[in-house]
Amino acid sequence: MTNAPKFKSDFLRTFAERGAYYATTDDAGLDEMFAKERVTAYIGFDCTAPSLHVGSLVQIMTLHRLQQAGHKPIVLMGGGTTKIGDPSGRDEGRQLLTAEQIEANKVSIFRIFERFLKFGDGPTDAVMVDNAEWLDKLEYIPFLRDVGRHFSVNRMLTMDSVKLRLERDQPLSFLEFNYMILQSYDFVELYKRYGCRVQCGGSDQWGNIVSGTDLGRRLTEAQFYGITSPLMTTASGAKMGKTAAGAVWLNGDMLKPYDYWQFWRNTEDADVGRFLKLFTDLPMDEIARLEALQGAELNDAKKVLATEATAMAHGREAALEAAETARRTFEEGTLAEGLPTFEIARDKLDGIAVTALAHQAGLTSSASEARRFIEGGGLKINDAAVKDVRATVSLSDLTDQGVLKLSVGKKKHILVKPV
Repeated sequence: MTNAPKFKSDFLRTFAERGAYYATTDDAGLDEMFAKERVTAYIGFDCTAPSLHVGSLVQIMTLHRLQQAGHKPIVLMGGGTTKIGDPSGRDEGRQLLTAEQIEANKVSIFRIFERFLKFGDGPTDAVMVDNAEWLDKLEYIPFLRDVGRHFSVNRMLTMDSVKLRLERDQPLSFLEFNYMILQSYDFVELYKRYGCRVQCGGSDQWGNIVSGTDLGRRLTEAQFYGITSPLMTTASGAKMGKTAAGAVWLNGDMLKPYDYWQFWRNTEDADVGRFLKLFTDLPMDEIARLEALQGAELNDAKKVLATEATAMAHGREAALEAAETARRTFEEGTLAEGLPTFEIARDKLDGIAVTALAHQAGLTSSASEARRFIEGGGLKINDAAVKDVRATVSLSDLTDQGVLKLSVGKKKHILVKPV
């Protein structure tokens, strides 16, 4: 993480001490503006799926901190830019979605932001805006004359989002090449409509953000600013938001609150303090106490992280329920009803290989991984270790509740329910 300067404004000071600071286009100018006025700032999110995942959480928390500090956050949904696709960090173009798919995704994603932000008409209330409102209405030739002329192709080719694709001999469509211009134009449009002069984003968006500040300077008389956060990886270098079982989604209908709680509970030891700062509202002195814990006591800090992070995304009640389910499962060895459930046809369950069932239920990435767990004594049915890699499941394995508990390791459990 880039060493942050000493900020005097509440927002930037908190932003930096929480570990979210990477770079800005003007530290001193931004600090002065945040200290003396209510600032309107935005972050863009494309609508490529029905949910965002944990990889977007730093940016969502940035908007949350903005509002906490008395500023006005804008959630910019990319209903227009999603039709093109952001080439940043990708080796190939995104699959193009229909307008109906994009709209459905946008509605679903809004439910996430309602947990983190207060929306309304007040001076610090968040607003959600769709850039399709202006991008869909652009006329091509006037846009090229008024906006496109301010962009140097030579400079665009040096931007990471473009350069990395070309260096890998991966195709970059002319459609994607326009993304930078449209994102920059979004910044100008938000200034005209809302007085927005600050764009926030991940460090991989630096080129796009700087292009937006430059376009704003050329087309208006205002000063535009950019703020970036580091791209999130775990202490071991893994990309944040991805697991062997897939993306860690923020919508509860795509990842149950219990599984979300478990994701945070499984945080690497070296990441506990950092994640408590970034992803919870706990006071800094309490975080300092928790990250100082050692050995087995550090597990208590991980449980606090899991509960607080889950409360942010799914509400306090769901977080406490997930914590209690975990406690009963791990500490009492009970068949907790709050565990996630995998439903399977009764006739398909009877006689299925345990390795195939573990894979289908999402506990392992493959049947071969399930075999390795069996060989190591780490795959269990109803808390009893499976000893034979060729073992199959019988309906007689069902408990009195009509389900069976399938476990991989100490932390991954699921109830298998015949239907």
